[in-house]
Amino acid sequence: MQTFRIEGGRPLQGEVTASGNKNAALPLLAACLLTDQPVVLRNVPDIGDVRSMRNLLASLGVQIETIDQHTWRVQAKEVRRADLDPDICRRMRASVLLAGPMTARCGGVSLPPPGGDVIGRRRIDTHILALRSMGAQVAYRGREFAFDASQRLHGADVLLDEASVTATENAIMAAVTARGETVIRNAASEPHVQDLCTMLNALGARIENIGSNTLHIAGVGSLGGGEHTIGPDYLEVVSFIGAAVVTGGSVRVCNAGPEHLHMARLVFQRLGVGWDVDGQDVVVPAGQRLEVEP
Repeated sequence: MQTFRIEGGRPLQGEVTASGNKNAALPLLAACLLTDQPVVLRNVPDIGDVRSMRNLLASLGVQIETIDQHTWRVQAKEVRRADLDPDICRRMRASVLLAGPMTARCGGVSLPPPGGDVIGRRRIDTHILALRSMGAQVAYRGREFAFDASQRLHGADVLLDEASVTATENAIMAAVTARGETVIRNAASEPHVQDLCTMLNALGARIENIGSNTLHIAGVGSLGGGEHTIGPDYLEVVSFIGAAVVTGGSVRVCNAGPEHLHMARLVFQRLGVGWDVDGQDVVVPAGQRLEVEP
């Protein structure tokens, strides 16, 4: 068994660059199914879930070229409806993100029940209800969820019964090429949802109110190609900040995405912790006194 041996008692010093956000990379890769043009993704995190999504896309006919370790060129020129590897789907919750783009692009997909981490209640009814409201038929057959659309999806007024991140992303991906206009209410608004919307708009989608809980989407006939840099993993960023503070060190976190750290800053301030912002970097001063606000 692999182990980590950590020798403590030393202040952390220096610079570190945040990785790309896995929770953005996965829907962004899935969204490449919506266009037959090439999409270049930069700052792709080199981790297991992302490699698994790559394998799933490859099984559908998507061509993926590694330009460098963190830059991929993705082109879904010809996509086929194929059986997905159930072992990969069971290992990775994000396999459900293929439902929206595959139904929009190919008229459907059969998905083995997604697995991955088990955090509280992780149902997929919100995904199903959203896609049904746009004209998809969904059934559970032979231990798989079968998503089908006999014709182009249509816009709808979609009220999500929970602000699920992946359900919001599936609804967005289904709506951008649907006929007419879609409103998604009670939408999740996390940074990775915003990242997805930003890339889709760069490819030709028409999504408004990005970052809010009510998204307005005007369907377009097709999407083009483009390039997109995946945003930083804000959970990794705040972990670096916390590690610097508890060791009494001073650390610069590069490419930290400070525009998404307002809530984290509020919480850290209650513990007596602050940091400076230098462009896209966060600089944590040394020797901060930890003290809980009364």
